[in-house]
Amino acid sequence: MSTATITLDGTTVTVPVNPGDTLLESARRAGMTPPYSCEAGNCGTCIATVTEGVVKMRVNEVLDDSEIDEGLILTCQGVPETDVTVSYDD
Repeated sequence: MSTATITLDGTTVTVPVNPGDTLLESARRAGMTPPYSCEAGNCGTCIATVTEGVVKMRVNEVLDDSEIDEGLILTCQGVPETDVTVSYDD
């Protein structure tokens, strides 16, 4: 099991990530209220920045290659491949 350190609204929390779970699922299970709307990878409401670690997106119909290169991800589709640190506040 990996962990995700998530910053949301100025608060940083480290939460467990079950294998195969997205960052959004993990944050919500931990009682956080991150922004999201569709959970299908096509609206962009759940965008966050990965500052450490590796995250793979299942589906991405919103972000272009330059945004991904900058570390942006859709947390509804982002599955951590390592321990990660992400921020919704950036």
